[in-house]
Amino acid sequence: MTIPAAPGPAYLGVERSILGRPWRARLDKSGEALAQALTQAHGVDDLSARILAGRGVDALSATQYLNPTLRDLMPDPSSLQDMDAAVARLAQAIERGEKIAVFGDYDVDGACSGALLVDYWRAAGAPEPLLHIPDRIFEGYGPNIEAIRTLAGQGATLLVTVDCGTTSHAALAEARALGMDAIVLDHHQAPVDLPDAIVVNPNRQDDLSGQGALCAAGVVFLTLAALSRALRQRDWWTSSRPAPDLLASLDLVALATVADVAPLTGLNRAFVVKGLQVMHGRARVGLSALIDSARLEGPIRASHLGFALGPRINAGGRIGDASLGARLLTLADGAEAARLAQELDRLNTERRAIEQHTLETAIAQAEAEMMNTNRLSCLVVAGEDWHPGVVGLIASRLKERFNVPSFAIAFNGEKGMSSGRSLSGVDIGRVVAQCVQLGLVEKGGGHAMAAGVTLNRAQLDGFRAHLNATLAEKVETVQAADALVIDGAVSGRGVNTDLLRRLEKAGPFGQGNPEPIFVLPEQRLVDATLVGGSHLRTRLRSGDGANLDAMAFRAVGAPLGEALTRGRGDLFHVAVRITPNHFRGVERAQCAIVDVAPAL
Repeated sequence: MTIPAAPGPAYLGVERSILGRPWRARLDKSGEALAQALTQAHGVDDLSARILAGRGVDALSATQYLNPTLRDLMPDPSSLQDMDAAVARLAQAIERGEKIAVFGDYDVDGACSGALLVDYWRAAGAPEPLLHIPDRIFEGYGPNIEAIRTLAGQGATLLVTVDCGTTSHAALAEARALGMDAIVLDHHQAPVDLPDAIVVNPNRQDDLSGQGALCAAGVVFLTLAALSRALRQRDWWTSSRPAPDLLASLDLVALATVADVAPLTGLNRAFVVKGLQVMHGRARVGLSALIDSARLEGPIRASHLGFALGPRINAGGRIGDASLGARLLTLADGAEAARLAQELDRLNTERRAIEQHTLETAIAQAEAEMMNTNRLSCLVVAGEDWHPGVVGLIASRLKERFNVPSFAIAFNGEKGMSSGRSLSGVDIGRVVAQCVQLGLVEKGGGHAMAAGVTLNRAQLDGFRAHLNATLAEKVETVQAADALVIDGAVSGRGVNTDLLRRLEKAGPFGQGNPEPIFVLPEQRLVDATLVGGSHLRTRLRSGDGANLDAMAFRAVGAPLGEALTRGRGDLFHVAVRITPNHFRGVERAQCAIVDVAPAL
């Protein structure tokens, strides 16, 4: 568990930064003592010890944290409710040679989950499964009756939904009526009443496994581990048909875990650490092609999964063919993989242009909405001509800019499709489930940090009002505690590859395991230059004589960018994230500016 920011005096005296936030040290006195104990027990340097202590790592847990293993962290898959029933039916389908249909979501988690099942089915010597990823616009989220009928008509006798299906009562009832059994492998918030299917979901209200932080691909991985065990007991595996190496599939589990913003703690962290090791081997043809199309240099890191590979897989589901990502991840043909990867790269570029155009309108609408009230706990913006594929990204940008949970809605006539993103500590998935139960929206679902709804125009005001009323107290509490948490100070000369190595040992970082934030004290802002239309490249001069380049991403037009543009020649304390940058085979440390404060 991450140690909260110390309640003591402001870090470097910063009570209100350029972005209006106080700065606080991550460690209090007990945290400082914990860091000292880590140094004494394990010989780690002071800065690394502070980073580990700031993430709740003590002397007893440090070895497992620094070297996480699935052997130590994997639960018995049977601890998940109805796992044994699902595995028995899956094993039966393989033994009988049944045709199965895999129905996935159109995001990264759905694509990876679907690919995991397809790969396993092939390795088990079963008939090629039918893989269906719905079109975001024409089919929407989750199983739909027309698709179910099509899959049944193609001979499927078992339907497996991944990253969806927990609330799909009508579609799964249709599957049953057509003679198909159904298994749901999901992780989204679940109602009390479940559909007519075998539902394996650690977020079922009657599930006591404690694995609710898993993404869908994590649930699928546990299912396949249990299935391998069951098939071994049935003597299915032979010398000519060996059991698949599940560890080789951890690249997909890692990608889905990071892209779905699952907490990088416990088992999830082990999945990502081991999955990145698998990915370094570049054995998966589709992922290797995607890495090349993204022009990534150096070792693949968790940040690459979230900001380079994930968005490209998502691009198909957002504005193109939703099945492209899942198909790419199952390919063995290098030429075809390169073609699909280039197409996803092109779609991602197109997606960025659409997003930027929509974001400008959404920001203006959000600013107007905030001016009309002195207490707003959730932003809800909508547009008639917005592309449904980018509303989740718009919601994320609004949340980052205005520091409140945000929903963006794309209306097409009277029907609207919406995505929402939340602040850490504010569960919008639960509130969306309430909206469904109360009839405030037509359908919806999600988890704590992200959710989606379908509603009609007449429901918009009621939806907005319920969100603001229900979330007000929690958002106010979270915002009141919204200090920028600082892990420590570094000098200009201290920003180097040795620091990168120490950070790498403490990572990977992400949701639930925050990336360290450091302060460069008393930096002279020499210059700030526009890059790429929305970013600023700054030149900083440290007191120790070092000159540093630091990027302020998406800062143009925002308060941070305005302060940097006006502040040439001034002295600032600069809060940064420090990340590796590879260019032409050379690695260097790069600073990304998070916040600044005048050095008074």
